Amino acid sequence: MSVQKTFILILFLLPIACNFPTGKPVIINGMTMGTVYSVTFPSEFMENKVELETGINSILDNINQKMSTYIGDSELSIINQSTNAEWITISEELFQVIQSAQAISEQTNGAFDITIGAIVNLWGFGSTNALQTIPDPAELDNVLKVSGYKNIQLNAATSSIKKSNTKIKLDLSGIAKGYAVDRITMYLNQHGIDNYLVEIGGEVKAKGLNSMAQPWRIGIEKPLTTTREIQRIISLNNMAMATSGDYRNFFNHEGIRYSHTIDPAKGWPIIYSDISVTVLNKSSMIADALATAIMVMGPEHGFNYAKSQNIPALFIITKDDQLKEFFTDTFIPFLVKN
Repeated sequence: MSVQKTFILILFLLPIACNFPTGKPVIINGMTMGTVYSVTFPSEFMENKVELETGINSILDNINQKMSTYIGDSELSIINQSTNAEWITISEELFQVIQSAQAISEQTNGAFDITIGAIVNLWGFGSTNALQTIPDPAELDNVLKVSGYKNIQLNAATSSIKKSNTKIKLDLSGIAKGYAVDRITMYLNQHGIDNYLVEIGGEVKAKGLNSMAQPWRIGIEKPLTTTREIQRIISLNNMAMATSGDYRNFFNHEGIRYSHTIDPAKGWPIIYSDISVTVLNKSSMIADALATAIMVMGPEHGFNYAKSQNIPALFIITKDDQLKEFFTDTFIPFLVKN
Protein backbone atom coordinates (compact mmCIF):
# COMPACT_ATOMS: atom_id res chain seq x y z
CA MET A 1 0.00 0.00 0.00
CA SER A 2 1.19 3.50 -0.74
CA VAL A 3 1.80 6.22 1.80
CA GLN A 4 -0.58 8.49 -0.07
CA LYS A 5 -3.45 6.05 0.04
CA THR A 6 -3.39 4.62 3.53
CA PHE A 7 -3.68 7.41 6.05
CA ILE A 8 -7.38 6.60 6.32
CA LEU A 9 -7.58 5.42 9.91
CA ILE A 10 -4.44 6.77 11.53
CA LEU A 11 -6.24 9.26 13.76
CA PHE A 12 -9.30 7.24 14.54
CA LEU A 13 -7.45 6.14 17.67
CA LEU A 14 -6.13 8.53 20.24
CA PRO A 15 -4.41 6.65 23.09
CA ILE A 16 -5.09 8.14 26.51
CA ALA A 17 -3.02 7.69 29.70
CA CYS A 18 -0.16 5.75 28.21
CA ASN A 19 2.36 6.02 31.07
CA PHE A 20 3.38 3.21 33.37
CA PRO A 21 4.07 3.30 37.13
CA THR A 22 7.67 2.27 36.53
CA GLY A 23 8.49 5.33 34.43
CA LYS A 24 8.32 6.63 30.92
CA PRO A 25 7.14 3.87 28.55
CA VAL A 26 9.13 2.52 25.65
CA ILE A 27 7.68 3.57 22.31
CA ILE A 28 8.72 2.01 19.03
CA ASN A 29 7.24 3.57 15.92
CA GLY A 30 7.79 4.00 12.22
CA MET A 31 6.28 3.46 8.81
CA THR A 32 4.83 0.23 7.46
CA MET A 33 2.22 -0.83 4.94
CA GLY A 34 1.94 2.74 3.72
CA THR A 35 0.97 4.09 7.14
CA VAL A 36 2.38 4.54 10.64
CA TYR A 37 2.74 2.06 13.45
CA SER A 38 3.34 2.44 17.16
CA VAL A 39 4.14 -0.08 19.89
CA THR A 40 4.10 1.04 23.54
CA PHE A 41 5.23 -1.08 26.50
CA PRO A 42 6.76 -0.63 30.00
CA SER A 43 10.14 0.96 30.65
CA GLU A 44 11.40 -2.19 32.39
CA PHE A 45 12.00 -3.58 28.90
CA MET A 46 14.06 -0.56 27.78
CA GLU A 47 17.29 -2.57 27.70
CA ASN A 48 15.63 -4.89 25.17
CA LYS A 49 14.36 -2.07 22.96
CA VAL A 50 16.84 -2.58 20.11
CA GLU A 51 16.20 -6.32 19.99
CA LEU A 52 12.43 -5.85 20.16
CA GLU A 53 12.44 -3.11 17.54
CA THR A 54 14.47 -5.32 15.21
CA GLY A 55 12.04 -8.18 15.73
CA ILE A 56 8.97 -6.00 15.19
CA ASN A 57 10.35 -4.49 12.00
CA SER A 58 11.28 -7.94 10.74
CA ILE A 59 7.70 -9.12 11.26
CA LEU A 60 6.30 -6.08 9.46
CA ASP A 61 8.75 -6.35 6.56
CA ASN A 62 7.90 -10.02 6.15
CA ILE A 63 4.15 -9.36 6.10
CA ASN A 64 4.60 -6.49 3.66
CA GLN A 65 6.64 -8.67 1.32
CA LYS A 66 3.88 -11.26 1.37
CA MET A 67 0.71 -9.15 1.30
CA SER A 68 1.39 -5.76 -0.28
CA THR A 69 -0.03 -4.82 -3.67
CA TYR A 70 2.45 -1.93 -3.85
CA ILE A 71 5.53 -4.15 -3.89
CA GLY A 72 5.88 -5.54 -7.40
CA ASP A 73 7.49 -8.80 -6.35
CA SER A 74 5.47 -9.43 -3.21
CA GLU A 75 3.83 -12.81 -2.92
CA LEU A 76 0.39 -11.27 -3.40
CA SER A 77 1.51 -9.25 -6.43
CA ILE A 78 2.90 -12.41 -8.02
CA ILE A 79 -0.50 -14.09 -7.56
CA ASN A 80 -2.24 -11.06 -9.06
CA GLN A 81 0.12 -10.98 -12.03
CA SER A 82 -0.15 -14.71 -12.66
CA THR A 83 -1.90 -15.83 -15.84
CA ASN A 84 -1.86 -19.36 -14.50
CA ALA A 85 -5.32 -20.82 -13.89
CA GLU A 86 -3.82 -23.74 -11.97
CA TRP A 87 -3.15 -24.13 -8.25
CA ILE A 88 -0.48 -21.80 -6.84
CA THR A 89 1.35 -22.80 -3.67
CA ILE A 90 1.63 -19.91 -1.21
CA SER A 91 3.18 -19.29 2.20
CA GLU A 92 1.43 -20.42 5.36
CA GLU A 93 0.98 -16.81 6.53
CA LEU A 94 -0.61 -15.61 3.32
CA PHE A 95 -2.82 -18.69 3.17
CA GLN A 96 -4.00 -18.06 6.73
CA VAL A 97 -5.01 -14.47 5.97
CA ILE A 98 -6.76 -15.35 2.70
CA GLN A 99 -8.53 -18.25 4.39
CA SER A 100 -9.74 -15.94 7.18
CA ALA A 101 -10.86 -13.39 4.61
CA GLN A 102 -12.85 -16.04 2.76
CA ALA A 103 -14.54 -17.13 5.98
CA ILE A 104 -15.61 -13.56 6.73
CA SER A 105 -16.84 -13.19 3.14
CA GLU A 106 -19.06 -16.23 3.71
CA GLN A 107 -20.30 -14.92 7.05
CA THR A 108 -21.12 -11.47 5.65
CA ASN A 109 -22.56 -12.71 2.35
CA GLY A 110 -19.81 -10.99 0.39
CA ALA A 111 -19.86 -7.60 2.12
CA PHE A 112 -16.17 -8.27 2.70
CA ASP A 113 -14.38 -9.46 -0.41
CA ILE A 114 -10.66 -9.48 -1.20
CA THR A 115 -11.19 -10.12 -4.94
CA ILE A 116 -12.07 -6.48 -5.68
CA GLY A 117 -8.48 -5.38 -6.30
CA ALA A 118 -9.09 -4.56 -9.96
CA ILE A 119 -12.21 -2.57 -9.03
CA VAL A 120 -10.31 -0.63 -6.37
CA ASN A 121 -7.67 0.22 -8.97
CA LEU A 122 -10.29 1.46 -11.45
CA TRP A 123 -11.58 3.93 -8.87
CA GLY A 124 -8.05 5.14 -8.15
CA PHE A 125 -7.82 3.84 -4.60
CA GLY A 126 -5.40 1.00 -5.32
CA SER A 127 -1.78 0.36 -6.14
CA THR A 128 -1.86 1.65 -9.72
CA ASN A 129 -1.92 5.30 -8.61
CA ALA A 130 -4.67 5.90 -11.14
CA LEU A 131 -6.67 9.12 -11.07
CA GLN A 132 -9.48 9.02 -8.54
CA THR A 133 -12.48 9.32 -10.79
CA ILE A 134 -15.60 7.48 -11.88
CA PRO A 135 -14.46 4.65 -14.18
CA ASP A 136 -15.88 3.79 -17.57
CA PRO A 137 -19.11 1.80 -16.93
CA ALA A 138 -18.27 -0.89 -19.48
CA GLU A 139 -14.78 -1.40 -18.08
CA LEU A 140 -16.13 -1.53 -14.54
CA ASP A 141 -18.78 -4.05 -15.57
CA ASN A 142 -16.17 -6.30 -17.17
CA VAL A 143 -14.03 -6.27 -14.06
CA LEU A 144 -17.03 -6.82 -11.79
CA LYS A 145 -17.99 -9.95 -13.73
CA VAL A 146 -14.76 -11.74 -12.86
CA SER A 147 -14.58 -10.65 -9.20
CA GLY A 148 -16.29 -12.31 -6.27
CA TYR A 149 -14.90 -14.32 -3.38
CA LYS A 150 -16.49 -17.50 -4.72
CA ASN A 151 -14.17 -17.26 -7.73
CA ILE A 152 -11.11 -18.32 -5.77
CA GLN A 153 -10.47 -21.73 -4.24
CA LEU A 154 -8.21 -22.75 -1.38
CA ASN A 155 -6.56 -26.06 -0.59
CA ALA A 156 -5.44 -26.26 3.03
CA ALA A 157 -3.61 -29.54 2.53
CA THR A 158 -1.23 -28.00 0.00
CA SER A 159 -1.47 -24.36 1.16
CA SER A 160 -2.46 -23.31 -2.34
CA ILE A 161 -4.87 -21.02 -4.12
CA LYS A 162 -6.59 -21.14 -7.49
CA LYS A 163 -8.25 -18.27 -9.36
CA SER A 164 -11.20 -19.18 -11.57
CA ASN A 165 -10.25 -16.23 -13.78
CA THR A 166 -6.69 -14.99 -14.22
CA LYS A 167 -7.91 -11.36 -14.25
CA ILE A 168 -8.88 -11.54 -10.58
CA LYS A 169 -6.79 -9.21 -8.41
CA LEU A 170 -6.65 -9.73 -4.66
CA ASP A 171 -6.48 -6.81 -2.23
CA LEU A 172 -5.79 -7.48 1.46
CA SER A 173 -5.87 -3.85 2.61
CA GLY A 174 -9.00 -4.55 4.66
CA ILE A 175 -7.38 -7.30 6.74
CA ALA A 176 -3.58 -7.25 6.51
CA LYS A 177 -2.96 -4.43 8.99
CA GLY A 178 -5.10 -6.20 11.56
CA TYR A 179 -3.16 -9.40 10.98
CA ALA A 180 0.10 -7.51 11.48
CA VAL A 181 -1.14 -6.14 14.80
CA ASP A 182 -1.97 -9.67 15.94
CA ARG A 183 1.47 -10.92 14.93
CA ILE A 184 3.22 -8.15 16.88
CA THR A 185 1.15 -8.82 20.00
CA MET A 186 2.06 -12.51 19.75
CA TYR A 187 5.72 -11.47 19.57
CA LEU A 188 5.38 -9.27 22.66
CA ASN A 189 3.62 -12.04 24.57
CA GLN A 190 6.45 -14.42 23.71
CA HIS A 191 8.91 -11.94 25.23
CA GLY A 192 6.99 -11.75 28.50
CA ILE A 193 5.48 -8.32 27.92
CA ASP A 194 2.02 -8.18 29.50
CA ASN A 195 1.21 -4.47 29.20
CA TYR A 196 1.19 -2.94 25.75
CA LEU A 197 -0.63 -0.95 23.11
CA VAL A 198 -0.05 -1.80 19.45
CA GLU A 199 -1.43 0.26 16.57
CA ILE A 200 -0.98 0.11 12.82
CA GLY A 201 -2.83 2.72 10.79
CA GLY A 202 -5.80 2.73 13.13
CA GLU A 203 -5.98 -0.98 13.91
CA VAL A 204 -5.19 -1.43 17.58
CA LYS A 205 -4.87 -4.04 20.28
CA ALA A 206 -4.27 -3.38 23.96
CA LYS A 207 -3.35 -5.67 26.81
CA GLY A 208 -2.79 -5.14 30.50
CA LEU A 209 -3.01 -1.88 32.41
CA ASN A 210 -1.99 1.73 32.01
CA SER A 211 -0.35 3.99 34.59
CA MET A 212 -3.56 4.23 36.60
CA ALA A 213 -3.75 0.44 36.91
CA GLN A 214 -6.73 0.50 34.59
CA PRO A 215 -7.36 -0.95 31.13
CA TRP A 216 -6.10 1.17 28.28
CA ARG A 217 -8.43 3.98 27.25
CA ILE A 218 -8.80 4.65 23.53
CA GLY A 219 -10.47 7.66 21.94
CA ILE A 220 -12.74 7.17 18.93
CA GLU A 221 -12.79 10.15 16.61
CA LYS A 222 -15.84 11.94 15.30
CA PRO A 223 -16.33 11.06 11.62
CA LEU A 224 -15.81 14.57 10.30
CA THR A 225 -13.54 15.75 7.51
CA THR A 226 -12.88 19.21 8.95
CA THR A 227 -12.03 18.51 12.60
CA ARG A 228 -10.33 15.88 14.75
CA GLU A 229 -12.25 15.50 17.99
CA ILE A 230 -12.98 12.56 20.26
CA GLN A 231 -16.55 11.31 20.18
CA ARG A 232 -16.22 8.39 22.58
CA ILE A 233 -13.67 6.82 24.90
CA ILE A 234 -13.60 3.08 25.46
CA SER A 235 -11.47 0.83 27.63
CA LEU A 236 -9.63 -2.19 26.27
CA ASN A 237 -7.84 -5.08 27.90
CA ASN A 238 -6.68 -7.96 25.72
CA MET A 239 -9.03 -6.73 23.02
CA ALA A 240 -8.59 -5.33 19.53
CA MET A 241 -10.44 -2.46 17.92
CA ALA A 242 -10.85 -1.41 14.31
CA THR A 243 -12.69 1.57 12.89
CA SER A 244 -13.82 2.02 9.31
CA GLY A 245 -15.03 5.36 7.99
CA ASP A 246 -15.76 7.31 4.84
CA TYR A 247 -14.27 10.67 5.82
CA ARG A 248 -10.51 10.38 5.27
CA ASN A 249 -9.88 8.76 1.89
CA PHE A 250 -12.42 9.86 -0.71
CA PHE A 251 -12.96 12.16 -3.66
CA ASN A 252 -15.85 14.42 -4.61
CA HIS A 253 -17.51 14.42 -8.01
CA GLU A 254 -20.43 16.68 -8.85
CA GLY A 255 -21.24 17.14 -5.18
CA ILE A 256 -21.14 13.43 -4.31
CA ARG A 257 -18.52 11.90 -2.01
CA TYR A 258 -17.02 8.63 -3.24
CA SER A 259 -15.33 6.68 -0.44
CA HIS A 260 -12.38 4.29 -0.69
CA THR A 261 -14.67 1.58 0.72
CA ILE A 262 -16.11 -0.36 -2.21
CA ASP A 263 -19.35 -2.35 -2.17
CA PRO A 264 -18.21 -5.65 -3.73
CA ALA A 265 -21.68 -6.46 -5.05
CA LYS A 266 -22.03 -3.22 -7.00
CA GLY A 267 -18.43 -2.28 -7.68
CA TRP A 268 -19.17 1.24 -6.46
CA PRO A 269 -17.93 3.10 -3.38
CA ILE A 270 -20.34 3.48 -0.51
CA ILE A 271 -21.98 6.90 -0.53
CA TYR A 272 -22.89 7.36 3.12
CA SER A 273 -21.72 10.71 4.46
CA ASP A 274 -19.80 11.21 7.70
CA ILE A 275 -20.09 7.74 9.18
CA SER A 276 -17.82 5.42 11.08
CA VAL A 277 -18.12 1.88 12.39
CA THR A 278 -15.98 0.61 15.26
CA VAL A 279 -15.74 -3.12 15.93
CA LEU A 280 -14.14 -5.00 18.82
CA ASN A 281 -12.78 -8.53 18.74
CA LYS A 282 -10.07 -10.60 20.40
CA SER A 283 -8.37 -10.67 16.99
CA SER A 284 -7.35 -7.43 15.32
CA MET A 285 -7.49 -9.19 11.95
CA ILE A 286 -11.13 -10.16 12.47
CA ALA A 287 -12.06 -6.72 13.81
CA ASP A 288 -10.38 -5.13 10.79
CA ALA A 289 -12.34 -7.16 8.26
CA LEU A 290 -15.65 -6.97 10.12
CA ALA A 291 -15.46 -3.18 10.41
CA THR A 292 -15.10 -2.97 6.63
CA ALA A 293 -17.92 -5.44 6.01
CA ILE A 294 -20.34 -3.72 8.37
CA MET A 295 -19.44 -0.35 6.87
CA VAL A 296 -20.38 -1.72 3.44
CA MET A 297 -23.69 -3.02 4.79
CA GLY A 298 -24.70 0.45 5.93
CA PRO A 299 -25.99 1.70 9.30
CA GLU A 300 -29.29 -0.15 9.41
CA HIS A 301 -28.35 -3.51 7.92
CA GLY A 302 -24.89 -3.37 9.50
CA PHE A 303 -26.32 -2.74 12.96
CA ASN A 304 -28.83 -5.56 12.62
CA TYR A 305 -26.07 -7.90 11.47
CA ALA A 306 -23.74 -6.93 14.33
CA LYS A 307 -26.55 -7.33 16.83
CA SER A 308 -27.55 -10.75 15.50
CA GLN A 309 -23.92 -11.94 15.67
CA ASN A 310 -23.25 -10.44 19.13
CA ILE A 311 -20.51 -8.25 17.66
CA PRO A 312 -19.45 -5.30 19.84
CA ALA A 313 -19.98 -2.41 17.42
CA LEU A 314 -20.36 1.35 17.63
CA PHE A 315 -21.90 3.41 14.83
CA ILE A 316 -21.43 7.18 14.56
CA ILE A 317 -23.42 8.86 11.79
CA THR A 318 -24.49 12.31 10.69
CA LYS A 319 -28.24 12.80 10.80
CA ASP A 320 -30.07 16.11 10.50
CA ASP A 321 -26.68 17.87 10.60
CA GLN A 322 -25.92 16.30 13.98
CA LEU A 323 -23.77 13.37 15.02
CA LYS A 324 -25.74 10.42 16.30
CA GLU A 325 -24.36 7.25 17.82
CA PHE A 326 -25.76 3.84 18.57
CA PHE A 327 -24.16 0.59 19.60
CA THR A 328 -24.88 -3.05 20.16
CA ASP A 329 -25.45 -4.34 23.69
CA THR A 330 -22.13 -6.18 23.62
CA PHE A 331 -20.30 -2.86 23.11
CA ILE A 332 -21.72 -1.30 26.30
CA PRO A 333 -19.22 -2.89 28.75
CA PHE A 334 -16.34 -1.18 26.95
CA LEU A 335 -17.74 2.36 27.18
CA VAL A 336 -16.08 4.81 29.56
CA LYS A 337 -18.62 7.04 31.28
CA ASN A 338 -17.96 10.74 30.83
